[in-house]
Amino acid sequence: MTGAEIMAVVGFMVMLAGAGWRVWARVEAKVKVAEDRADRISERADKVAVDLAEYKLRASETFATKAGLQESTAQLLRAIEGVGNRIDGLHERLDRAFESRTSGRRSN
Repeated sequence: MTGAEIMAVVGFMVMLAGAGWRVWARVEAKVKVAEDRADRISERADKVAVDLAEYKLRASETFATKAGLQESTAQLLRAIEGVGNRIDGLHERLDRAFESRTSGRRSN
């Protein structure tokens, strides 16, 4: 091989190496961008998880539970039943009041 041929082969190898390094650098840049994006998404997911945990805690402290709601409903129904019983007893007392009033006013 002559010097010119050796230089051509070496130049070709350097060109291939340069192209390989360029491709590798672009791949590394894309990987770096993807890692940064994944880190941001991970941070955002962590923040959402913390916010969800805070909301669950606030909801459990603030909102009524099913058992509490059933207990309140039962108390309310007992109170309504008591009012209904008093109303039922009221018409009997009114009947007795009118009966005594009409029986005392008999005219002959």
